[in-house]
Amino acid sequence: MDNELNLNVTYITLGGHVEVDRFRYVYFFIMFIAYILILCSNSIIVYLIWVHQNLHEPMYIFIAALTLNCILYSTAIYPKLLFDFLSEKQIISYSACLFQFQIFYSLGCSEFLLLSAMAYDRYVSICKPLQYHTIMRKTTVSVSLLFAWLVPACHLAVQTILSSDAKLCDLTLKGIFCNNSIYKLQCVTPRVITIFGIVILLDLSILPMLFIVFTYTKIFIITYRSCRKVRKKAADTCLPHLMVLISFSCLFAYDVIIARVQSNFPKTARIIMMLQIVLYHPLFNPLIYGLKMKEISKHLKRLFCSAKFN
Repeated sequence: MDNELNLNVTYITLGGHVEVDRFRYVYFFIMFIAYILILCSNSIIVYLIWVHQNLHEPMYIFIAALTLNCILYSTAIYPKLLFDFLSEKQIISYSACLFQFQIFYSLGCSEFLLLSAMAYDRYVSICKPLQYHTIMRKTTVSVSLLFAWLVPACHLAVQTILSSDAKLCDLTLKGIFCNNSIYKLQCVTPRVITIFGIVILLDLSILPMLFIVFTYTKIFIITYRSCRKVRKKAADTCLPHLMVLISFSCLFAYDVIIARVQSNFPKTARIIMMLQIVLYHPLFNPLIYGLKMKEISKHLKRLFCSAKFN
């Protein structure tokens, strides 16, 4: 594989692929079907929440934002991945790699912030029901959504700009898309990038996770002391969010592990772990919300029934 500089453009080889020449059409077909399923399933959830007035509540708006985030998150990875499966050379320019890195992690961090906003919404709904409509106004929801998407984008933009000037000593990325492994390409990772990366990890993932755990702990303590009806309401609305949080947190941990493992880590195991990051969660989200959220499930059944009889 030739790595070269053409017209001052640095090209990176995506070296994480396994036997592409032999299985390229199998890989393409599987990932194409997965991408279509991700787009369709998440779009259906967004559509149902958009068109049904009784779903225009903060909790469902946050769910729509999460599923929309999954669509954007997947679109940052899948088109390039599908193109690579059909290409003779799996390469990407360094600038495009940084852009993919920026989108991938900014949307990933947005997921944690959206889940934090949803946890707060559930806390107010269950623990302070009389103040719910006063606290969770349209302005509050709008600001929360703007904060969830804008803050990670700004944080990651700084990280991306700092990385753009770094000198590269290796032009082969041990992955199938651009994640934290790009730091392994740099001759020396500047200390400011390392420090800012730790700040991002704390601000946009660990602190939101701690906030979510604290919030749901408060909810469970209060509901445990309440009547059975309140406990059932808490379980119905909080359990899907917790399942999504656990799923995404595990995949986020996978990504950190992938970026830190040694070069002798098995290539097949590495690609399987990377595919889990972009495959399971975007499919898991709409499945959980479509089946576990009662109101969404009801509209989903009506949608499929009407399509069946038309």
